[in-house]
Amino acid sequence: MPPPLGPPFAAALEFAARLHAGQFRKGTTIPYVAHVLAVAALALEAGADEEVAMAAVLHDTAEDCGGQPIVEEIRARFGPRVAGIVAECSDTFVAPKPPWMERKTAYLAHLPEASEGAKLVCACDKLHNVRSMIRDLRAEGPSVWARFNAKPAAIIWYYTQVAEILSRGEDSLILKDLRAAVAKLELIKSAALG
Repeated sequence: MPPPLGPPFAAALEFAARLHAGQFRKGTTIPYVAHVLAVAALALEAGADEEVAMAAVLHDTAEDCGGQPIVEEIRARFGPRVAGIVAECSDTFVAPKPPWMERKTAYLAHLPEASEGAKLVCACDKLHNVRSMIRDLRAEGPSVWARFNAKPAAIIWYYTQVAEILSRGEDSLILKDLRAAVAKLELIKSAALG
């Protein structure tokens, strides 16, 4: 059993909340910090240690709040393992971001070699994203797809690929949940188009 979370986790949470202040989930009024809290909760429920949980709350800070300098600040504040996981979970540090398919293809190419901590954070991140899409599609209908920089088929392809790559040699509950959520998202898309 991992030791309880301590001041380092609280400091990471405060840092993430500060960096994501004023940001919202795409097309919603949900504060962005809700997502990082959900990802951390999923990771902890899956057995993450404190450093992986810290990386979970910080996983989007570099990509969305300042790039490589944020990775270096995380390294200085929270250590090399946390910074490494955050870097591995980022699909770009470039602003403006490169085209969606280019970023996602590059991310998929590096995912098999990612650390176990990064794979867990990735699985939790994608699971929460897919569950959020399902919730929003049920509440608002197909107009939700317009929030994204890719067509529904490409989005589902990406999440399917992530689940497949992460499932190689591993079949944890979090990956079963991810595969089930992606399948449900595919059904919702097919029903809307059918």
